[in-house]
Amino acid sequence: MKKLRIGIIGAGATGLAAAWDFARAGHQVEIFEAADRVGGLAAGFKDEGWDWSLEKFYHHWFANDHDILRLADEMGVREQVVFPRPKTSYWVDGEIVRSEISPSALALPLSPIAILRMGLAGMFIKLSPWWKPFESVTADAWMRRWMGAEAYEKFFKPLLIGKFAEAYDQVPMSFMWARIVKRTLKLGTYIGGFQAFLDELARQLEAEGVSVALNAPVEGIRVRDGAPALVVAGEERRFDRVLSTTSPQLMLRLTDGLAATPYGAQMADLQSIGGLCVVLALRHALMPDDTYWLNLPATTADKSRSAFPFLALVEHTNYISREHYGGDHIVYCGDYVPPNHEYFRMDEADLAARFLPALATINPNFQADWVRKWWVWRAPYAQPVPATFHSRNIPDIKTPYPGLYWASMSQVYPWDRGTNYAVEIGRRAAKLAMNG
Repeated sequence: MKKLRIGIIGAGATGLAAAWDFARAGHQVEIFEAADRVGGLAAGFKDEGWDWSLEKFYHHWFANDHDILRLADEMGVREQVVFPRPKTSYWVDGEIVRSEISPSALALPLSPIAILRMGLAGMFIKLSPWWKPFESVTADAWMRRWMGAEAYEKFFKPLLIGKFAEAYDQVPMSFMWARIVKRTLKLGTYIGGFQAFLDELARQLEAEGVSVALNAPVEGIRVRDGAPALVVAGEERRFDRVLSTTSPQLMLRLTDGLAATPYGAQMADLQSIGGLCVVLALRHALMPDDTYWLNLPATTADKSRSAFPFLALVEHTNYISREHYGGDHIVYCGDYVPPNHEYFRMDEADLAARFLPALATINPNFQADWVRKWWVWRAPYAQPVPATFHSRNIPDIKTPYPGLYWASMSQVYPWDRGTNYAVEIGRRAAKLAMNG
């Protein structure tokens, strides 16, 4: 087999997983990453006195995330993956209510018939092996009909509004199918943090001869003599294959003429929203019942009029011991909003100030001086927004340009974005490119 020279744009989980297979097949691989570290949306940071890194955006694996676990096995680090069982809950009628698919659901503040309907509908979804029938109907319509208005209005509609705003009633039921089918009671992490896992993957890749260039944004994608080329630091570099793992918007901006093609038009039609987190290091525990993940309801897409200005409250140190973070209690205030939302324009201090008062609703004892330190992380491309029959709208991994491939979270549907499916699509793209 001919030894290929392969360029990869992006050192997130997709690009690194693809490089793993390229390198093991004997090809020459160069990765170009705009950031100062590998990891993409799963990258972390570390404050003084912390033993573990902390993810910029809350993250965990499910026990059935087979692709990431298979890669960990191949790397020889599977024993570093641990699966605690934290509490996940809803905020309902001014109280924290356990929300797992378990006997705790019997205590939900619903009528017996509503609990029965919700349980039967959830079981049906969990046991359904086929997702395609679910993409022909919206989650709003399906859940309202089969789960019942009481459970849907109280639990699921507020979450859909909080995540997708005005588009909440356009998202297909296949999105909810994937989230329910994948969810497990135990949630996984890597000892030392996800940054430690991704750094180890990059280290093993470099040991195999892969070049990982950080602070090296790609400035353009071109075709030269029937093969792809990348422009990096003003220099054009030619390859036999190029795999881009960028957002669709960046891919269109980088690639000469792609926007004018049918493939480019299909890519431009893909919808997504941004994600952000205000991360707090607190001196005291926030949630009194040791809840890890608290879903917060949204009655309106207007954040200024909603009871809470963000979607999820995640107390990370009710999942992973705070001894790894210098004794800090780590709390995420997370939200999804369009990239043109005011949250992406606000000063970081103003955004933190907007979010903090909500914590006193959860714990009336909360005071601003509990906050030792805070950080704000924002990503304009963080969550694809699918529509009904979305499988028809997804561009192929292989682009119409010779030797050029594209793999992104916008193509993992019906599954949700995350490192497991980033690994899956990265390895699938590598196989296509090597067989190309």
